[in-house]
Amino acid sequence: MRAVQVTEFGGPEVLRNVELPDPEPGEGQVLIEVDHIGVNYADTHQAENTYLAPSKLPLVPGGEVIGRTPDGQRVLTLLGGSGGYAERAVGNSRMLIPVPDGIDDLTALSFVVQGATAWLLLRKSAHLEEGESVVVHAAAGGVGTIAVQLAKAWGAGRVIATASSEEKRSLALELGADVAIDSRAEDMTAALREANGGNRVDIVLDMTGGRVTDQSIAALAPFGRLAFYGMASREEPKAVELRNVLGHSTTIAGMWLAHAFSLPGNVYGKAMTELFELALAGRIRAIAGGEYGLSQAREAHEALRSRATVGKLMLDPRR
Repeated sequence: MRAVQVTEFGGPEVLRNVELPDPEPGEGQVLIEVDHIGVNYADTHQAENTYLAPSKLPLVPGGEVIGRTPDGQRVLTLLGGSGGYAERAVGNSRMLIPVPDGIDDLTALSFVVQGATAWLLLRKSAHLEEGESVVVHAAAGGVGTIAVQLAKAWGAGRVIATASSEEKRSLALELGADVAIDSRAEDMTAALREANGGNRVDIVLDMTGGRVTDQSIAALAPFGRLAFYGMASREEPKAVELRNVLGHSTTIAGMWLAHAFSLPGNVYGKAMTELFELALAGRIRAIAGGEYGLSQAREAHEALRSRATVGKLMLDPRR
């Protein structure tokens, strides 16, 4: 089968197009004929071996696919972090998610990681209450586009989006943000407070790191919450100190999707069910960020790392 493999860690240049044997499903596993592959920013960290879970070589990147089982069932699944960039993949039978009629591949793949992440950030990490202000950094990205829509659907009082271009800010406004500001603002604290009518903000969803995180924390109101789920800048924030947290009654929550599967009550399943219901009701929608051939995985990673993309990127294993 055609696949993309990493044999040395690094940037997009280490993604190699190769031919590999078909994977063999073991006990409790099923072979999936892949229709589309989801691309996540975490995949770029995986190729570098800078992700939270260490990578092992040789590696077929990619943790999410949609396709069909041998009996013809259309399923969406997470693969445990690797094996997705290929024509066929092996999934855990307990992790297969039947895809409802009316949900296309783009929407399904937008929800399995990014949509579930946005749901968990707002529901579990930030505990959004009706009327609160919500800042969504990288609002035109995979998580951001869903988070803006969910915050509005769940009664946020004011949604403030940040993005790096006029086109991205226009998209965030189209999706329901009340105001959109330049993510490159020199003083993000002042920019966020101005966007919130001069008031401090209640919730910040952040995957940037560095200066943006530090200045976002400074913009939080008492009992404000910053939910941190990535570090795209690859720069460590400096303001996360206990005296700062105590001095402003601040909550800083980290969120890694992998931990959702250990929660009682099938929280991840609830997230996916609600996301599908909202999509079928026309209350949220997925944003296409570009479809690449499997042979163009390197270009997809380059686009992600350039921060030029919007919405969800997919790979087509037939190309």
